[in-house]
Amino acid sequence: MPRSSTSTPRRKRQWGAERSTRPLSVVHDRPSDAKITWGRLAILATVVAWLGYLIYTVMRQFLNNGTEGFRFTTEAVSYVVVLTFLTFSALMYLVARQGALQRFRDHVRVPRAELDSHFTDHRGTITVLVPSYSEEPAVIRKTLWSAVLQEYPSMRVVLLLDDPPYPTDRAVAETLESSRRITQEIADALAEPRSRFSDRLLLTEILCIDGGSASVEAVRDLAADYRWAAQWLRQMAADERVEDHVDVFFVEQVLGGLADDLTVTADALEAAADENALLAASRVLEFQRRLSWIFSADLETFERKRFASLSHEANKAMNLNAYIGLMGGSYIRESGPDGTILRVAPSSAEAEFTVPDSDYLLTLDADSLLLREYCLRLVFLLDQPDNERVAVTQTPYSSFRGAPTRIERLAGATTDLQHILHQGMSYYGATFWVGANAVIRKRALEDIVEVETVGGFDVRRYVQDRTVIEDTESSIDLGRHGWTLINYPERLSYSATPPDFGSLIVQRRRWANGGLLILPKLWRQIRDRKRSGHPLRLLEILLRVNYMASIAWASLGLVFLLVYPYDSRLLSPVVVLAALPYFLAMGSDLRYCGYRFSDILRIYGFNLVLLPVNLAGVLKSIEQSITSKKIPFARTPKIKNRTASPLLYVVTPYLIVAFSVLTLWRDVSAENWGNAAFAAVNALLGTGAIIANIGIWNSIVDANVSMSRWLFVERKPTVARTAVTSSPSIPSPDWRAVLYHGSLDASGVSQTSPAGAGTPSVVLAPTRRSAR
Repeated sequence: MPRSSTSTPRRKRQWGAERSTRPLSVVHDRPSDAKITWGRLAILATVVAWLGYLIYTVMRQFLNNGTEGFRFTTEAVSYVVVLTFLTFSALMYLVARQGALQRFRDHVRVPRAELDSHFTDHRGTITVLVPSYSEEPAVIRKTLWSAVLQEYPSMRVVLLLDDPPYPTDRAVAETLESSRRITQEIADALAEPRSRFSDRLLLTEILCIDGGSASVEAVRDLAADYRWAAQWLRQMAADERVEDHVDVFFVEQVLGGLADDLTVTADALEAAADENALLAASRVLEFQRRLSWIFSADLETFERKRFASLSHEANKAMNLNAYIGLMGGSYIRESGPDGTILRVAPSSAEAEFTVPDSDYLLTLDADSLLLREYCLRLVFLLDQPDNERVAVTQTPYSSFRGAPTRIERLAGATTDLQHILHQGMSYYGATFWVGANAVIRKRALEDIVEVETVGGFDVRRYVQDRTVIEDTESSIDLGRHGWTLINYPERLSYSATPPDFGSLIVQRRRWANGGLLILPKLWRQIRDRKRSGHPLRLLEILLRVNYMASIAWASLGLVFLLVYPYDSRLLSPVVVLAALPYFLAMGSDLRYCGYRFSDILRIYGFNLVLLPVNLAGVLKSIEQSITSKKIPFARTPKIKNRTASPLLYVVTPYLIVAFSVLTLWRDVSAENWGNAAFAAVNALLGTGAIIANIGIWNSIVDANVSMSRWLFVERKPTVARTAVTSSPSIPSPDWRAVLYHGSLDASGVSQTSPAGAGTPSVVLAPTRRSAR
């Protein structure tokens, strides 16, 4: 077996990081009746506390003292608005959480025998699409293996490499070549078990053709096959290089978990043989099919940027769209000045390149891992008659445990909390597609596809790329066409969380950008559903609005509370009572996910230092709505094994703490104790978050890197100047470009001089066109 390798050195484990790498259980613990009851009381207490504050504090001030002037009235109104929005978000957390608890209580896992029986007759094909851009080969390799080892029939796994196909940097080129070789290396590794179990399946089908019961010898042979497969997986696990907690998960849960499952099955088969139990021949055949399915996936690597006829827009959505648009077609390759062009083949006999179609698609981020029954259980869900209008099902990803840095541990904690909330949103029909992984009914994507012609070629958009949160917008598109989405209530997928502040900035800025732009589509969906006589439920609308817009109002509201010195008469202990159920519920959820109750304070400080990041994402959304220009996604530089943070996001957390200290001093002097307490909490937790998650020395390094960019300009290579003579040499134009593009350049200016003009021709160089 080939050993994995990585170019990134192992991170040093920080004090306060997580040590246990044991993941949470696949099936959620069944919540008690008391826990569900307390959840309902928390919702009620939040509403009552907000109404109590509104009536007994604000209204009383106006009734007793009148408006007292424009300033007090403005302060009161703005404070109530901010508090209302923040309380609403807290309430939506409690509502979603309550839905999750009820789903976990009611969930009944489908027995394995029922799955095997179902897929004996239902074998819908599935294509796993793994989009990748500049990922390390070792990361891609683990993801592909987790997809390949799914226990599912008729599976294809396609790596969609989106790196520039012809890099000039030697190191980049070597990394790209390593990525290109992965699918073939995996196929070579699978060759032996694939051949073995394909032959065994054929033999078993012959022996079981008459039905009846299988012989004891056949059962023992089957158990031996299961032990052989388990040993093969364990040997692969032993050959793996383990350098971080993700590697541990891959070895112990992906490879080891499957090996353990096969071993348990082998033990059960041998026990049945020892008791001379009669197993139905059809059941033995199902067991044999399972082994064949595990090792029978087909693999392929595809690079859209090698083809001039496909969109080269730099985002994940168009990487997916380019391949999905080719599925079910046969093509011939045609050389052009800008690269290879794919043309539809006149007949299948003339086809040089065929892309098989599929009933289902599985989109999987290149840094995510799946557990062995992901495809089997999720496709089973889609195959049920009641779910024929379900377009997308998924298990919202969980975090890898054992994070070596404090910030990755906290990012993982928020990820695991989001898993619970997404599960709860499905209870109210408010599911959103989370792009890290999902099984999608391809027929649903055909319903929402948009086609435009760019440069003479059709560009098909199944997944919208208008924003950088393409999965959220596609969820609304599917809903407008009568499709629904649902989260499968188990933990079957895991994804990497940012290990440092710089990479966290990249992720959270993307999450904060785009939600406001999608809200108009939600309003249109609400209007269309109401006209059709199938209106959306109120809780679904509220949860969707909160999901898309809460980052905006929560960030702006926190800025107001931090900056503006509100009148102390507007403060009340009732405000704390309104927030208390939210924090208590979050602390309970953190403990449920294996974290500490006190992490609620660390998460508050964590969100405080991310305030400028969230605001930047919100402002980018507003900018895009005004300019109608897509916001590009820029990668940040690397410092050894850490992503550097832009200066703005390094300095602003320090300014927040400094301003909080100043506010504390001012409010203590004015004996405004409520505001002073709030400022003290922000200063204390903000300082702790900076030290624990950003680091003083890292802040200095990142600030130095950012300022150095302003002072230095990269030297451009010098170009030798040639003397202009009265009869300059006129290079001949590229005949391929002339015949393909014509005699006009991109600006519509003629590439040849008018007759008798006496000026040399402009050199016509081939230009690479990118889709708009």
